[in-house]
Amino acid sequence: MSACSEPTTFLKTKETARIVIIGAGASGIAAATKLLEQGFKNVQLFEAEDRIGGRINTIPFANSLIDLGAQWCHGEEGNVVYEKVKDLDVLDRTGDYVVHFFRSNKEVLTEDQNKNLTDLVDEFDVPGEHEGSVGDAFNAYWKEDNHHLVPKDKAIAKEAQDCLKKVICSMDACDNVSELSSRNFRNFAISEGDQNLSWRQKGYWKFLSVLLNSSDNQPGDQGILKGHVRLNKRIAKINWEGDGELTLRCWNGQFVSADHVICTVSLGVLKEKHQKLFVPALPASKIRSIEGLKLGTVNKFYLEFEEQPVPENIREMAFLWLEEDLKELRGGKYFWLESACYFHRVDCQPRLLQGWIIGAHARYIETISEEQVLEGIMWMFRKFLKFSVPYPKNFLRSQWHSNPNFRGSYSYYSTYADELHTGRTDLESPLVDVTGRPRIQFAGEASSRNHFASVHGAIESGWREADRLNEFYKGRAAN
Repeated sequence: MSACSEPTTFLKTKETARIVIIGAGASGIAAATKLLEQGFKNVQLFEAEDRIGGRINTIPFANSLIDLGAQWCHGEEGNVVYEKVKDLDVLDRTGDYVVHFFRSNKEVLTEDQNKNLTDLVDEFDVPGEHEGSVGDAFNAYWKEDNHHLVPKDKAIAKEAQDCLKKVICSMDACDNVSELSSRNFRNFAISEGDQNLSWRQKGYWKFLSVLLNSSDNQPGDQGILKGHVRLNKRIAKINWEGDGELTLRCWNGQFVSADHVICTVSLGVLKEKHQKLFVPALPASKIRSIEGLKLGTVNKFYLEFEEQPVPENIREMAFLWLEEDLKELRGGKYFWLESACYFHRVDCQPRLLQGWIIGAHARYIETISEEQVLEGIMWMFRKFLKFSVPYPKNFLRSQWHSNPNFRGSYSYYSTYADELHTGRTDLESPLVDVTGRPRIQFAGEASSRNHFASVHGAIESGWREADRLNEFYKGRAAN
């Protein structure tokens, strides 16, 4: 195959090169729209789901729209999402607020205690010289000079420490802070500005509609990618043997030929499928990065009420388990509630309450019914809160791990990646032929060196790979 196809391949131009993008999430859409803008003509996206958007999933709920996946624009300066929409008046600032902490004996922490614990999380950072886990760094931070923000009551201090570790896990998608590498803090470049800019009406789909030049009233409208997207097309095998064209086989038996493949599937899918997906096998350095980096699970709960039951002065609630209550919880049917981190109001939707759950328990609740999940949540509200919370009129939970097209929420550096001496550069690196022609490229938030676990990181990675191909063809034209 190689001998007869190489001459044709090397004569390809922007007009004739066949580019297949696997996955029509944020990075796939970013790559495709950029390639078309750069003059490439034959660009196809193969998407396993029945929709585009990937981990951006804006859906109808409670006479409005909610985001089951990505929800906020994190930061302003250097954030390509913010740059795209900053003049469209579609974002709202969350502003400063204090988390209210409730104990499992219905005790409510004081205003000062609430503020101190909120500040404890906000002020935490991993020292630049720290080489261990984030868990080690947080424990040291907690004990540092008898930290003035730590509650004096030892029982509350222990409960709060456990709770705040779960908050960190929810932000970084790890199961436990002891498995979270300090590189997750050290390598991430924070975009200065408001870290939780919310979408006023249209959800995160608004951003994709700008990228696609499509209708923001119709989530799923493919805009300028109409005719380029193939939905319900899961790729079963990518044959990249030799230096000629690549052959892809879909699960339905269809074969597709390509000169370049940009793989944007989630890290979770790569972990589960790479051994069967790529023929021949991926290089050892690539496999190490896939095995070392992790894709964690963070799931959401949405509750719709006739009227908001949470008092007006409370925006966000976190829960502190007394030691004896936690021991009892772990032995009962609601054991998974230990990992339900916090609940908060939803911007622009006053009748909604949103909750978060992390790790192994987030994966577990995907295996039981919504009725069972809601039953547990209502039990927890009764146990912790002095005010009553009625049964909601609607309830919904996300299920990112059990979906075979995702297998999780977003990626993080694990301490195992440190042991393997691997990282995102190895994941990003393209597979090229002897002439340097990119044959298989990798994009997606997990491949972003400094904006991983974010939509803007995913977008940048798609543009990066489009630019890589563009530079290759510009170089050939110059020669």
